[in-house]
Amino acid sequence: MLRAFSRKDTDYDGVFFVAVKTTGIFCRPSCPSRPDSTNIEFFGSVKDCLFAGYRACKRCRPLETNGTPPPWVADLMERMEAAPDTRLRAADLRALGVTPERARRWFKQHYGMSFVAWCRGHRLAGAFTQIRNGAKIDDVVFDSGFESHSGFREAFSRTFGKAPGRARDTGARIITALIESPLGPLLAGASEEGICLLEYTDRRMLEHNFETMRKRFGCPVVPGNHKWLDQLRTEVSEYFAGKRNDFEVPLAPRGTAFQEKVWRELRNIPHGETISYDELAKRIGHSTAQRAVARANGMNRINILIPCHRVIGKDGSLTGYGGGLWRKRLLLNLERTYTFGSQPRR
Repeated sequence: MLRAFSRKDTDYDGVFFVAVKTTGIFCRPSCPSRPDSTNIEFFGSVKDCLFAGYRACKRCRPLETNGTPPPWVADLMERMEAAPDTRLRAADLRALGVTPERARRWFKQHYGMSFVAWCRGHRLAGAFTQIRNGAKIDDVVFDSGFESHSGFREAFSRTFGKAPGRARDTGARIITALIESPLGPLLAGASEEGICLLEYTDRRMLEHNFETMRKRFGCPVVPGNHKWLDQLRTEVSEYFAGKRNDFEVPLAPRGTAFQEKVWRELRNIPHGETISYDELAKRIGHSTAQRAVARANGMNRINILIPCHRVIGKDGSLTGYGGGLWRKRLLLNLERTYTFGSQPRR
């Protein structure tokens, strides 16, 4: 980390942060400032920096770039987008200056799957779309980078739960992608119904939520592009810029009847306001079920859009937010600062 900071290496932006003890600020590794190396310490997240008492550097603005994939990741993604049939093996990665271990860790942390699994999912998602649009399976097999029909059919069936020939019958799947935010990268998921996932990539429940979605929706989860994700990316950007109070992209939360009742009521809390768990329980007609309400709140998989951060303790304290209380505090401060004519959603 010291070497990356001394070289101002942009590849490590968002991977770790540099805090300067003498000034009380934290920076990106590529920040042009040059403090004495004896006065710096390193942190793995914005949360750790803030909890240690540091504030964001106004020169390199680390909060604004935390959700941006580092250039080496963006390069790998662009290569896969340009040539989905390409197989980047360990030797290929090393030739690009990326160790396989580094790629595996980054994609595991941010997508809940290894780089190899991400590539396979990306290829299969494209294959799924081609088959649904009428392409011949023989053509799709080799266009997707598979060397044999049997290997393609096995991978396809394992991922989508059906043989390639049956893919035209149903298009059920959840498409995932990363979305940048000042609070760190968000992993978003969309079905044909709407957004079904928006989680911080450092949340421990991420893999559990993936499995829950597979069971609730009865379909695979694969990386790719989707119209709802494009709309979400725009609306999230407007929200953090203080230009949006309410989200218009459709949602598909999928929970138990009680959970969905709680989540619907959460969307009725106006932008810039908060309520207690007791009040939330009363609003849904279960005044004695505060603990059950709190559990349902914690099981919300669509952060920010279903604003569970707007529920606080009865004494006004900030409690119970899976993304971390530091994020909850920043979200509430943002909404109190930028509020203009918001109406509760019914």
